[in-house]
Amino acid sequence: MRALVITAPGQAEVQDVAPPVAAPGEVVVDVHRAGICGTDLEFFSGDMAYLHSGHAAYPMRIGHEWTGAVSAVGAGVDPAWIGRRVTGDTMLGCGECRRCQHGRQHVCERRLELGIRGGKPGALAEKVATTVASLHRLPDSVDDTMGALVEPGGNAFRAVQGAALRPGDRCLVLGPGTIGVLSAMFARAAGTEVHLLARDDASAAFARSLGFDEVWTEQTLPRLPWDAVVEASNSPTLPARALELVEPGGRVVYIGLAGVPSRIDTRDLALKDVTAVGVLSASPGLAGTIDAYAAGVVDPRPLVAATVSLDDLPAILAGVRPPAAGPGPKFHVAL
Repeated sequence: MRALVITAPGQAEVQDVAPPVAAPGEVVVDVHRAGICGTDLEFFSGDMAYLHSGHAAYPMRIGHEWTGAVSAVGAGVDPAWIGRRVTGDTMLGCGECRRCQHGRQHVCERRLELGIRGGKPGALAEKVATTVASLHRLPDSVDDTMGALVEPGGNAFRAVQGAALRPGDRCLVLGPGTIGVLSAMFARAAGTEVHLLARDDASAAFARSLGFDEVWTEQTLPRLPWDAVVEASNSPTLPARALELVEPGGRVVYIGLAGVPSRIDTRDLALKDVTAVGVLSASPGLAGTIDAYAAGVVDPRPLVAATVSLDDLPAILAGVRPPAAGPGPKFHVAL
């Protein structure tokens, strides 16, 4: 089968590779659609932390935002899964440790991460193998574009959960990329007054095109009480800014990751009586995201700038934006 392979920093190509075989407890999925995200770009550039910690190594097959249909099952898996439209969790815990037993497989020390960690091949390929325990069925009302946006949506869903928003609260989202915009969408669905802090005019214009009127830059941000701040950027300075902006007694959610260490002053955290929440992975938010998409509460599809072929990906990873691409931050591959 054909799969995208990153062979070294700045080098990626489509290769013919052996198709996966379902091990016991696994399924093989025919991939219909998959997306790329900032983590994939970091693997392409060589900046991703896992490459330096030993959790990942070249050559590697990326892709962890996907949807498709089950085409084969391994030993111990109900054959009724065959033909079902699914997406799946990226985080594949060992299933045996204390964290896994307590439902926190996404922070399992021995976890594999599909297309990211531990050499588990990803879904930017014609087929992908994964554990049946990681699967989530998709209703007909969640099309393939939505299905491949469940994983980023799950991160945003969890960020808004962490913000503990109530109707009428005022929420500020820092960084209107994919996760930031999706967080704003989920916050809006919760009846919250949503504001976004954009990095430039282009990202501000895109957020406004989605119906968000209160979009600011650092220079125009009004002095308002923010009940919650969701920090979804990759800036090393905005985590401290989030803590500075939030109201005393409020909540700050940290879901963005900078490429270098970012610092906050814990004196501000304590003296303002702020609750800080860190979010890693969509895992506990996947089911809720699917429900929200199915009900039409959140529609993530405008985030997709273009749907391309597998052969187009090396150039896109290198920063080449297709001429016909829309303003959204996300690229999808149709397989």
